[in-house]
Amino acid sequence: MDRIRIVGGNPLTGSIPISGAKNAALPLMIAGLLTDEKLVLHNVPRLADVSQLQRILGNHGIDITVNGKRRGDDPYSGQTMEIDARVIVDTTAPYELVSKMRASFWVIGPLVARMGEAKVSLPGGCAIGTRPVDFHLDALRALGAEIEIDAGYVLARAPKGLKGAHILFPKVSVGATHTAMMAASLAEGETILENAAREPEIVDVADCINAMGGRIEGQGTSTIRITGVPRLKGAHHSVLPDRIETGTYAMAVAMTGGDVMLSGARADLLDSALDTLRECGAEVTVSNEGLRVKRNGAGISPVEVTTAPFPGFPTDLQAQLMALTTRARGTSKITETIFENRFMHVQELARLGARIHLDGEIATIEGVEKLKGAPVMATDLRASVSLVIGALAAEGESMIHRVYHLDRGFERLEEKLSACGAEIERLAG
Repeated sequence: MDRIRIVGGNPLTGSIPISGAKNAALPLMIAGLLTDEKLVLHNVPRLADVSQLQRILGNHGIDITVNGKRRGDDPYSGQTMEIDARVIVDTTAPYELVSKMRASFWVIGPLVARMGEAKVSLPGGCAIGTRPVDFHLDALRALGAEIEIDAGYVLARAPKGLKGAHILFPKVSVGATHTAMMAASLAEGETILENAAREPEIVDVADCINAMGGRIEGQGTSTIRITGVPRLKGAHHSVLPDRIETGTYAMAVAMTGGDVMLSGARADLLDSALDTLRECGAEVTVSNEGLRVKRNGAGISPVEVTTAPFPGFPTDLQAQLMALTTRARGTSKITETIFENRFMHVQELARLGARIHLDGEIATIEGVEKLKGAPVMATDLRASVSLVIGALAAEGESMIHRVYHLDRGFERLEEKLSACGAEIERLAG
């Protein structure tokens, strides 16, 4: 099993290209099930989760072609992916595939909308919380699907098609919003989604469906209106830049000091996180090229943050911010309101010398003057990269184990950081 070795202490300087967003690429790939014509996605990141979803869609009979690198291509430019769902040969998503990636459950919406039926395994457990699918199923029921749960599988049927409905989500859910929006795009009549997720990735998927001939309005607000159409066509769509990758590298720069241009990043996708970074003492400058982040000389200031659905501070940057505040000049407080069990990185950061006290959903971080390198173990995707951030600023060598988590969400992380002066390398086995 691969490990990552880091010798900390080097400031980061240079440029880091921001990849396409994993959290948009996955539902965009699933949206390819909605049409019998080709959907061509550009700027798709090279990630383990993307490869896994390719296998899952292939199980349904979907042909996916990924264009190879061409002469003169930027080595960090995203992939172009052609999704051909002209013939869907199987409407079952088996446990052995769905259990490896929760987002694959979202195939249920497009399958029942287009094919009139779907049999999809319940996703099972998750390291950072239960994340039930009740909201997904309630939305499909509202659209007229018959739902049955049998032997760990959800059987959804709508032989006469789905009908538009008024759906009020009891709690903001990105996954349920994706599922309902995709299913409603082929339903008869109008669907209104209230208390819908506002994340940029929702907007990206809605814009793609509209390019396919869909009629979606209000994406990016809490009320989304969808007028169903009989069929969708093919389209070309470029995946938006990854705001979580952007925020992660911005915090790494703030942690180590230095000056880095995050090329291709968009400030409007993470205003709350950038405001927090500025509070911490980093300088953030927006330009046509992307975001420039630097911290030269000034110390790290403590902050108090509560995670919240977009446009609030993202839960997917909570672990990274915690790593940053371990070296703040004072005490910080982070309240996690989205996922239970999302403080598993705390004990590993403590191995680097961090002082963190947990009380339910609140983490109190007492800043220390220095961290020291140590062997640590990744527990999930975002926890993994928080350990990288901590190790980059720690004295001496750190060894990060179970880095397969990183490969799910960060493209060429070691290459991008080493190009900016980090002493980081991957060790096989």
